[in-house]
Amino acid sequence: MSTPDTFDSLPSLDSELCDTTLSNTKIHLLDTGYQLIAYKGFTAVGIKQILDTAGVPKGSFYHYFASKEAFGEAIITHYFTRYKRRLDLIAAEDNSAQQKLYDYFQHWYDTQQNGCDHEKCLVVKLSAEVADISEPMREALHNGYQQTIRWLTEQIKAGLRDQSIPKLDNISAESIAKRWYFAWLGASLIAKISQTNTPLAEVWQMTTVQLGR
Repeated sequence: MSTPDTFDSLPSLDSELCDTTLSNTKIHLLDTGYQLIAYKGFTAVGIKQILDTAGVPKGSFYHYFASKEAFGEAIITHYFTRYKRRLDLIAAEDNSAQQKLYDYFQHWYDTQQNGCDHEKCLVVKLSAEVADISEPMREALHNGYQQTIRWLTEQIKAGLRDQSIPKLDNISAESIAKRWYFAWLGASLIAKISQTNTPLAEVWQMTTVQLGR
């Protein structure tokens, strides 16, 4: 469901968009870990590789993070914090609610096609990997999904009010938001497995029809 990670595709956690209260070292560790984990997966990346790549001593890592699991949770939480900023920017645009939703999903469609690199697949990769191995990371992902679904629900309600989105009988705005998010997250995962863009094309067509485009 970069948040989609969604804008599931967000660039690395560069200092321009990071919370200014974070130290440069912590930002650098989060940035390095984000790129490694989004590219290789959580279990495939060890703390030593993170430290070697970042050029940071072991003591600095444990100053900020109690464990690798805590580090992974921090990356996910920070990812969705930045993701929310992007959603807020879309919401502030002087467009109809339909156009805002169209822009959101078009970005997801465009960035999830043609394979998966470190700028695309953090949420897709971790959703399938950490749910059963880390409760804190699972919870961070779940909270991020819920944040995005709430935003989609708000835009759908606005679209129903301004009549830019056709009303679907007996389906609440929240239910539509969940169906769309779950469909897009699943399609992104299947596209990665099948190495074809067909799953994304199918949900893109479904979404645009339901948006009245």
